[in-house]
Amino acid sequence: MSDINFTTPDLCDSNPEAEVLPYQFFHFGTVKRFAGPAATISCHEDNSCVGEAVSSPGDGRVLVVDGQQSLRRSLLGDNLAKKAIHNQWAGIIILGAIRDVEIIDTLSVGVFALGVVPVKTDKRGLGQRDIDLNLGGVSVVPGYWLYADRNGVLVASHPIHG
Repeated sequence: MSDINFTTPDLCDSNPEAEVLPYQFFHFGTVKRFAGPAATISCHEDNSCVGEAVSSPGDGRVLVVDGQQSLRRSLLGDNLAKKAIHNQWAGIIILGAIRDVEIIDTLSVGVFALGVVPVKTDKRGLGQRDIDLNLGGVSVVPGYWLYADRNGVLVASHPIHG
């Protein structure tokens, strides 16, 4: 669900059980808000799992990548962002860095990341997919719902409405 009509402040007010990811994200891409069930990855300075995920059907899900907040290597670039669009991912949230932001900013995708760095990752096949994550004390479980806009990112165990 991309560019749907919600704001995370309104969702917070109507759904006090929803949790907020406690990070200050930068927004990239032309999609300003997105929502969908979570697909999860945990990886550190290796985006092999990210490449696998965006190359598979997204089915309107939000890809959540726990990069352990590393800003030393990019976990997403323009080529993987284009694959995510082609495979119908609703959006991507990365607790780490991305690159190729000048190109990503022109694409019909929504990406939230902690920062940017021009260095690509080594592809060592490291990381885990479809696992429960704990992000700053907030549980993100595959299938939980994510709602993202410029105000922040909400997590709920089920779909919520404003």
